[in-house]
Amino acid sequence: MDPCEIKSRFGANLTFWGAGIDTQKTLPFGTPDEVRAEVIARIKDFAPGGGFVFASVHNIQPMVPVENLLALYETFNEHRNYA
Repeated sequence: MDPCEIKSRFGANLTFWGAGIDTQKTLPFGTPDEVRAEVIARIKDFAPGGGFVFASVHNIQPMVPVENLLALYETFNEHRNYA
């Protein structure tokens, strides 16, 4: 699904919970830079106008590199305030 299309079609009526990072591909197998890029993209897609709770969709699995978890949390912390 296209995040921008979903937000534009349903964003006035729904709060999006999750979708902050792909926990099956990007988080466990991507680089820290790929994690950062995806976190920023999801915030830009879902946050404008409110109605977005940043979270992973599923549990974070034990094989996720610590560097990727740090990239996730640090990037969210840097970009979580939006207008």
